[in-house]
Amino acid sequence: MALDAFRDCELPATADFHVHLRDGETMETVVPTIRRGGVNTVYVMPNLLPPITTVPHALSYLASLQRLEPNVTFLMTLYLHPTLTPGTIAEAARAGIAGVKAYPAGLTTNSAAGVVDYATFDAVFAAMEAHDLVLNLHGEAPSSPANGVSVLNAEEAFLPTLAELHAKFPRLRIVLEHCTSKAAVEAVRSIGSDRVRATITAHHLWLTVDDWAGDPFAFCKPVAKSAEDRQALIRAVVDGSGKFFLGTDSAPHPVQAKTGGTDRKGKIAAGVFTQPYATQLVVGALEKACEEGILKAEDVTKEVLENFMSGYGRYFYRVPNDKKEKIVLRKRDERVVDVLTSKSGRVEIVPFRRGENTWSVEWLP
Repeated sequence: MALDAFRDCELPATADFHVHLRDGETMETVVPTIRRGGVNTVYVMPNLLPPITTVPHALSYLASLQRLEPNVTFLMTLYLHPTLTPGTIAEAARAGIAGVKAYPAGLTTNSAAGVVDYATFDAVFAAMEAHDLVLNLHGEAPSSPANGVSVLNAEEAFLPTLAELHAKFPRLRIVLEHCTSKAAVEAVRSIGSDRVRATITAHHLWLTVDDWAGDPFAFCKPVAKSAEDRQALIRAVVDGSGKFFLGTDSAPHPVQAKTGGTDRKGKIAAGVFTQPYATQLVVGALEKACEEGILKAEDVTKEVLENFMSGYGRYFYRVPNDKKEKIVLRKRDERVVDVLTSKSGRVEIVPFRRGENTWSVEWLP
């Protein structure tokens, strides 16, 4: 196999800078799987119902997560919402909240209260710049037949907004989340500033439009796109620029939500669940890329893995690996489980690449 040299390779613990952990029974089911993916640091999304728009709500949620898994560092965010003020941002900075997440209104899961006009948040962005909080962008424009925007080019249509926000607030740290296109990769590179970065998911390193079009468990927003786009993401992982790092956007949904509801007549929920296999899926995708000739084995060095899955993100978010925890990669006959079931049996969540062979990770003592 192309990456057999990484059998028994030791790496720093992975840091995942984009996760959905939900609440209630789903939260109780997925949070204990974080470390199974070789991860000890996660950046937590705020799109609960209701969304997390206040510091007390964020801190209460943090306490719930810490009770379930005290050996993970949870970095908390607020939801960009009309009720946020510069005072909220100052309070968030004092409380150690890391950033604010912007969702386009109505475009993805629990985004009904999202952004319609970014200009209305200029005072909030200025406060974030002053207090050094990160702005996380779900980078898509709403679909518009009149303007020729669909799920396949919604990310590219959003990219001028990214450039405008950086031009207006040049000291604001911005992350374009879950890049899916060659255009997005090139846009982040072209900005040039060390204040603009992007995350890439594990599943987008595997998928193209043909994959998710026939599999609801591979459907997410933004959608996976062409083979050329996938190749651009893969090459960005190994480019050494420091501009791209791991944010899995792992998004658990009950089986019913992924299959159209209990009557199978509803819409399919957007989201791919990768949390228990975050590290394993990245390594497997790079291995597959080598087998396909997209990469050469020498492109995937230990330094590349360390930087993409830990170093670059920790540096940008200023989160050191204080525990000095390490994981080791193993090549065994492990398979991705078919379903993850809550203790009560009421919630079932299907992981990405269910039933497929995968790398393994172990924690070093």
